[in-house]
Amino acid sequence: MSEKGYVKEITNIDENIAQWYTDIVRKAELADYTDTKGCIAIRPYGYAIWENIQNYTDKKFKETGVKNTYFPVLIPESLLQKEKDHIEGFAPEVAWVTEAGGEQLEEKLCIRPTSETIISTLYSKWLSSWRDLPFVYNQWCNVLRWEKETRPFLRSREFLWQEGHTIHETAKEAQERTIQMLNIYADVVENLLAIPVIKGKKTETEKFAGADETYTIETMMYDGKALQSGTSHYFGQNFTKPFDIKFQNREGKQEYAYQTSWGISTRLIGGLIMAHGDNRGLKLPPRVAPVQVKIVPIAMQKEGVKEKTIQLYEKLKNKFRMEIDLRDNVTPGYKFNECEMKGIPVRIEIGPRDIENGECILVRRDTLEKTTIKLENIEEGLEKLLEDIQKNMYEICKKRMESKTTIAHTLEEFKANMDKEQGFIKAMWCGNAECEEKIKELTSAKSRCMPFEQEHIGDTCVCCGKKADKMVVWGRQY
Repeated sequence: MSEKGYVKEITNIDENIAQWYTDIVRKAELADYTDTKGCIAIRPYGYAIWENIQNYTDKKFKETGVKNTYFPVLIPESLLQKEKDHIEGFAPEVAWVTEAGGEQLEEKLCIRPTSETIISTLYSKWLSSWRDLPFVYNQWCNVLRWEKETRPFLRSREFLWQEGHTIHETAKEAQERTIQMLNIYADVVENLLAIPVIKGKKTETEKFAGADETYTIETMMYDGKALQSGTSHYFGQNFTKPFDIKFQNREGKQEYAYQTSWGISTRLIGGLIMAHGDNRGLKLPPRVAPVQVKIVPIAMQKEGVKEKTIQLYEKLKNKFRMEIDLRDNVTPGYKFNECEMKGIPVRIEIGPRDIENGECILVRRDTLEKTTIKLENIEEGLEKLLEDIQKNMYEICKKRMESKTTIAHTLEEFKANMDKEQGFIKAMWCGNAECEEKIKELTSAKSRCMPFEQEHIGDTCVCCGKKADKMVVWGRQY
């Protein structure tokens, strides 16, 4: 790959965002395609991002009493059949194992698309008294859903995620846990990934198969499309009754428990790319970046440069996630381009003149702005700069979401807004699924959620004109 062509080989984001996305996934070495159609290999740099998401999220989970577990990847068909809405919702995406060890299986086994059924079976064995409750369990694992159209991270057939499954003594406790986990997801996406979210409830049509209520965090990507970035579901007793998850209550009577489920996945890596990336490549918020700072020496062959660079690295490596680039077979320009392609938040440039003056140059990835700083102030300066980059990246996304969010009072206005500026549209809705379907047919926009923070923007449905009391955020989606 030529030095000059390194960045230019990325497709322009405004000309073909789909190809631009694929270019970044591959050229930033996040993932690659495999011989297994629809499934990707996550490369070390991509996996390091997932580990940072996982570690941050897992810590937040454990602060609320969540315990990690693991359940089988294979689920008997008979278990899936126990919750009718659930199996109907997942049937098109399920992959089945019918033969093993050279013999036909007596019962088909599904490869886990989600684990409600197998977990519910075991919960019914483990639960006996109200004193055992709550079960607040989670597993970090992979799942398989036979998607027809795939895109790395955003929609793969096999992907990594966590799925939390809890059971509770009361409906109130379960509902509170459902919202609590949604708030943790909002924290992860806003404070770690620097992407603003809209929190709200899904409509009946869009809720999870088998749930009473589904709550979501919705984010906006560069092109104005929505990405569902995390969901939390209140099941009520929809699984506890068919799976016989009951307990002796405080009055000594048998009662069915109340259940929740919640999850985020490697789709968030796709969200990072689409929300922050530009025509120079990936752009990572410092808190989630595998490498926060990279040192690139200039004129490394000159006396003392390499030694001073190593000395600087040793000074900083225990405070920041650091790398040092001592390769002598590529130019500094190539290294700069590579840093930008991989979205490394800060690049330190240091050469003979800098060393002589007791300083170095800091280059921030978000704005490409360069500043000179004294080496004696480097630790404090880097800390401040990384925090500023994190905040600035969030603010850029927030301003984009605000500028690409409009209000519509009529279907004609809705269509015009979506055609003019693809983004979120706030509009009133009567609650009728037929209106949802009509809007989708005419504009390709789905209801994203009914935000917790409701705004009164009218009294009539944007589609049919009938009385409406719910404000819905609508948008096209990934």
